[in-house]
Amino acid sequence: MTGTDGDAEAPCDCKVGRIAARHGLVGVHDEFERRWGGGGDDGVRDLAEAFNRRVLRAGVERAGRTPLDGEVENLYRVLTDDEVDAGSRTQARERLRRDGVPVGEIEDGFVSHQTVYRHLVDCLGVSREPAHEDAASRIAAWRDRILSLETRLARVTERGIDQLREADAAAVGSFQVYVDVNLFCDDCGRLFTVEEFLDDPRCDCQPSDDWAE
Repeated sequence: MTGTDGDAEAPCDCKVGRIAARHGLVGVHDEFERRWGGGGDDGVRDLAEAFNRRVLRAGVERAGRTPLDGEVENLYRVLTDDEVDAGSRTQARERLRRDGVPVGEIEDGFVSHQTVYRHLVDCLGVSREPAHEDAASRIAAWRDRILSLETRLARVTERGIDQLREADAAAVGSFQVYVDVNLFCDDCGRLFTVEEFLDDPRCDCQPSDDWAE
């Protein structure tokens, strides 16, 4: 991803445009277009993660530090990976704060792959070959969207509890946040997790001819 050079001019007022301008991510929009819309192999998830790592690096560098090789990648993993425990994440945030890095502001600047997609399509006018419109592709796309929202809600909740705890407004030890979205069929009373339902997206109480293959 591109380097930094002070504040850059925002080409739009969406979150990607504002954050890129704030952190001086010069050339990021052209690179987005080239890597996604120009026949590149990168997906919007790849672009979102690369963008977020650049935001983190910019925050560390603005605090007067030069990150070691691999340091930003490891910090980003600790801050965002669901498999990292809350204690390790809190310790990483504390180290960044001691170094003068505004970690809360940096994390608030992280973008989702949906945000990157909207920036590409709505702000930059980039197009890509449409996805296949068969049932399996549509199910896979919605599965990705729902699971991404679950992950985001868990992270926001964890960050909120961390901040309350650090402000002595809440007391709790090491903790984990779990988010589950369930689907309840009013007709027969069956309860599914969303993942269970999308594995076989038809309730047993519904006639098979009501579901388009």
